[in-house]
Amino acid sequence: MIAYLARRLIAMILTLLILSMVVFVVIQLPPGDFVTSYIARLSSMGEVPDENVVEAIRAQYKLDDPLFVQYWAWLEGMFTGNFGFSFEMKRPVAEIFSQRIGISLTVEILAIVVMWGIAIPIGIYSAVYQYSVGDYVATIVGFLGIAVPNFLFALILMYVCYVWFGVTITGLNSPDFANERWSLAKLLDFASHVWAPVLVIATGGAATLIRVLRANLLDELKKPYVLTARAKGLKRHKVIMRYPVRVAMNPLISVVGWVLPTVISSSFVTAIVLNMPTLSPILLRALLSQDMYLAGALILFMGFLTMIGTLLSDILLAWIDPRIRMGMIGAR
Repeated sequence: MIAYLARRLIAMILTLLILSMVVFVVIQLPPGDFVTSYIARLSSMGEVPDENVVEAIRAQYKLDDPLFVQYWAWLEGMFTGNFGFSFEMKRPVAEIFSQRIGISLTVEILAIVVMWGIAIPIGIYSAVYQYSVGDYVATIVGFLGIAVPNFLFALILMYVCYVWFGVTITGLNSPDFANERWSLAKLLDFASHVWAPVLVIATGGAATLIRVLRANLLDELKKPYVLTARAKGLKRHKVIMRYPVRVAMNPLISVVGWVLPTVISSSFVTAIVLNMPTLSPILLRALLSQDMYLAGALILFMGFLTMIGTLLSDILLAWIDPRIRMGMIGAR
């Protein structure tokens, strides 16, 4: 396992390097750059940009140099913790990350925990009690969760909470606590707000996972080894949880690699609707304004999450499924 992890970590580093090249090229594909967008925005407002300022910005960030020179300067800075400067927000990218990455990961991790906490028991129940009233209800709710966009669910939830209960659920803290240091009072206030975006983000993913788990578990329950275990006198719930559920969980665990970045990307509009101070709205803003250093760092971060998720899914699969562990031993 240690040798396997070492190989995967080396592969992750090489993949991140290649990904950084692709990301830097992609964010440079639109015509112009931030400076041209900045000039166009000032011109639309009737203002005349200062040519000295424009030239200073181009010289400082090597915007007139060849692409590989700009990429190397960006990559060299990342190794020292300098991810560049956000032209749009007029702050270092590392500073923006440090302010929002903690709250972003907290919301996304809570959403993933809730997603799995909803999907696993409902998926198992729907498969074990196929065509029951509970199965039909779970199927209908699952289809609604897949069909209803997250932002629409967020708008409905905002309306219901405000009209029926007089509660505003936008943001992650009340205005009184927005700029305060973390304390027990602020943590309780955060908990009273964070449930809404977590529920909205988790709903769509949970609906998909329910359908996947139900389909796989139904297939496993019909296999001979389950009938044999039941014929030997093992109790039904022990047979189901010990054997078919573990096998049926494999597809769910294998999708951990895309769950992390998908949860972040699917929360773009949700974060805007609910006015959440996370990284998602900043990425959208950076892409629209061609803020290349900020956009590149955020996209690279999502790629890093994909690789971390894939590594975690491989480790969990090897831990749950002995056949995969035996395959690793055989490969050596």
